[in-house]
Amino acid sequence: MPAYKDKKRGTWYSAFYYKSWDGSRKHAVKRGFRTRGEAVKYEKDFLDMLQTSSDIPFGALVAHYLEYLTPRIKPTTMSTKKFLIEQKILPYFESLELCEITPAHVTNWQNELLKLRDKNGKAYAPTYLKSVNAQLSAIFNFAMMQYGLTRNPCRIVGSIGKKEAGEMEFWTKDEFDQFIKSVRSPVFHLFFDTLFYTGARCGEALALTADDILTVPEKAISITKNFAVIDGQEVILTPKSEASNRKVTIPDFLYDEFVSYIQSLCDYQSNDRIFYFTKAAVTHEIKRAIKESGVKMIRVHDLRHSHASMLIHLGVNIKQVSKRLGHSSVKVTWDRYAHLYPEKDVELIKTLNDLGIDPDEKAGGFNLTDDDED
Repeated sequence: MPAYKDKKRGTWYSAFYYKSWDGSRKHAVKRGFRTRGEAVKYEKDFLDMLQTSSDIPFGALVAHYLEYLTPRIKPTTMSTKKFLIEQKILPYFESLELCEITPAHVTNWQNELLKLRDKNGKAYAPTYLKSVNAQLSAIFNFAMMQYGLTRNPCRIVGSIGKKEAGEMEFWTKDEFDQFIKSVRSPVFHLFFDTLFYTGARCGEALALTADDILTVPEKAISITKNFAVIDGQEVILTPKSEASNRKVTIPDFLYDEFVSYIQSLCDYQSNDRIFYFTKAAVTHEIKRAIKESGVKMIRVHDLRHSHASMLIHLGVNIKQVSKRLGHSSVKVTWDRYAHLYPEKDVELIKTLNDLGIDPDEKAGGFNLTDDDED
C-alpha cells in the first residue's frame, strides 16, 4: 500500500484503484495526511470497509430497494414509503456512500427527527418516529441482503418512538349513536354505519358495490377489493392480505339501509361504487359531525377499532374477531386488542395456545418492508 508525498503542500496523500459496487474500476485519492503512515492507514481502512459493505451511493441503494419492493407490495403502501423516504431519509443520507454510514450518522439523524416540529409547533408523534426509523432500518436490511453490509447501524443505535399510540381511541355504542344523529346525508349515514357495524377498513367500504351486497346469499357484505387514490388517480386494488378477502355478516337494519339507498339511486349500475366519494371527503364529514355532536375526536380508522371493542365487550372470542376484521393471524388481533379483554388474559392465552400461537412470537429474517397490518 504505497503513499505519496505532496511536495507543494508538504503533506502525504493516498492514491489507489478499487472495484466499485457496479463492477467498474475506480481511482480514489485522499490528500492532506500529516504522515505517510496515516495515508497508508486510510487506504487499508477504506478497502477493509469495502470487504464488509459497499461503496454504492445511498441514493442508488434506495432506488434499487424501491425497485425490489414495487412488485411485492401494494401501490398505496409504495406511495406512502416513497413519500416518507424522500421527505425524511434521503435529505440526510443521499450524498453518502453505504460504506461511509456509521451508527453516529444514524444517531445524528434521529436527533434531528426528534427536533422537528409540524406547522403547529408540535413534535412528531412517537408512532410516526418509530415508523420512520423502521423504514431506514428496512433499507439497511436490504443492503445486508444485496450488497454485503455486515451490520445494520439502526440496530446498533436502537430505535426512537414507540409502536403503540398509548390508549387506543374508539367510540362506545352510545357515543356512535350521538355522533350519527349529526350526519345528515343518507350516503354518509350509511357509510359510517358500515364502518361501525362491520369493522371494514375505509378503503374496503369505499370499494363496495351493489353486487357485493345484493348477490350475497346471506345478509352480508363481500369484501374483495380496496379503493384508493394514488398520485391523484382513483384505483381499485386487491385487499391488504389474503385474509382480507372475506364476507362480513351485517344486522338486518344495515342490510335494509343498503337496499333502500341503492334503490333510490338513478342510473346506477350494480358494479358501480356505492360510496362515490374519497377518504378526504369522509375525513371532512366525520370532523364536521363530531364538532356538531360534541363527541370526542377520533379518526375514521378508529371506527374499525370501535367495532372490535364492541365485539370484545359483547364476549366474542378473539378468533372470531380476527376473522371478521380480516387479520392475517390471531396474533395480529391479540397485539392490537389484548388490552381490551379485562380479566380475560388467562382465557386468551389458552385460546392462543390451542391455536398453536405464541403471543410473544417474533417474526424471523430480514424486515425489508416495515409493513404493519391493521
